[in-house]
Amino acid sequence: MWYGFLDASLSCAIWSALALTHITIIGVTVFLHRCQAHRALDLHASVSHFFRFWMWITTGMTTKNWVAVHRKHHAKSETQEDPHSPMIYGLNQVLFNGVGLYRKEAKKPGVIEKYGHGTPDDWLERNVYTPYHRYGFLIMFTVDVMLFGVLGLLVWAIQMLWIPFFAAGVINGVGHYFGYRNFEVSDNARNIVPVGILIGGEELHNNHHAYGASAKLSVKWYEFDYGWFIIKNLSRLGLATVKRTIPDLEGPKECTKNGLVEHVLYNKIQLFERYCSRVIKPVFKANKIKSYFPRAKGLLIKEISSITISDTRLLNDLLDRCENLKVVYEFRKKLEEICKRKKCSFDEIYESLSEWCITAKASGIDDLEVFALWLEDLISSKQQAITS
Repeated sequence: MWYGFLDASLSCAIWSALALTHITIIGVTVFLHRCQAHRALDLHASVSHFFRFWMWITTGMTTKNWVAVHRKHHAKSETQEDPHSPMIYGLNQVLFNGVGLYRKEAKKPGVIEKYGHGTPDDWLERNVYTPYHRYGFLIMFTVDVMLFGVLGLLVWAIQMLWIPFFAAGVINGVGHYFGYRNFEVSDNARNIVPVGILIGGEELHNNHHAYGASAKLSVKWYEFDYGWFIIKNLSRLGLATVKRTIPDLEGPKECTKNGLVEHVLYNKIQLFERYCSRVIKPVFKANKIKSYFPRAKGLLIKEISSITISDTRLLNDLLDRCENLKVVYEFRKKLEEICKRKKCSFDEIYESLSEWCITAKASGIDDLEVFALWLEDLISSKQQAITS
């Protein structure tokens, strides 16, 4: 009785707990996050049903509630309406009370209805998982104690604490506070580490906020997304169908009537990243002004809408001192304005980008001219693919 049916040692119980929490992490990143919240992939019904049951007995979360809160986080990121931003609530509050913030947000009127659409709504969801969401814990507790005896209490405790701390706390807290950035997105999302194993690839949080609808979170050659590894293997077994991944700006793409709009606008983050690395950074380096403005390069590549008033003063002071930097920064702003237009036709976006390229080639700045030639070739190739 004291040792349970398995008569397991302490080390065996701990390894078993880690294995069980590992399955839960996969359920969060593959099922709840990438499949349900962002529709980046479809899962076979058997896999979906397994994860729904598993999340019920290990976390007590309902799919609709989790998805709704997460979607609102993306829609309102880093604002007063963000359910769990460390920039608003503070890192400690999000890190150690992430689940509390989730539950608080889910209870707000209209949140579930507005953001939770498209999630499972069958008999099981309506009659078991949602009304009895707290009972799943008891099933898991009973199974752990029966298998491991007294050590089952430890196994159960690890399971109950793992997701609240790592998934709700570390990802939403640390992932918006510390780390490196591949993309200058409008919020503070960061990649915690390049090897995403502990939290199933969710460590690559900046990549995710740049391309939320991608089933794959890794971008650089040195980044590893364990969740993507699981998805690829499920796909090989016919249990998953990938719908979207982070696209290659220069790679082949099937073009529709407005294919250029779709391709360039969806890839605008990569476009700006290339502009910053191929134009702004070389011009900044050539002018040798880093010692006067140590924060300047960061402001030059920062997403324009996220620049504060105090940063604007520093940036204007820098640009007034360097004409070339001022020129390339103004071209970046014009390019961003084009890419942020909504409901543009193919002709309008093609004409605007072509005009931008013509003007940039006449700027007299070598790095800007080279970029303009590259962009002109890119949009011309896409235009030919659409019209042919």
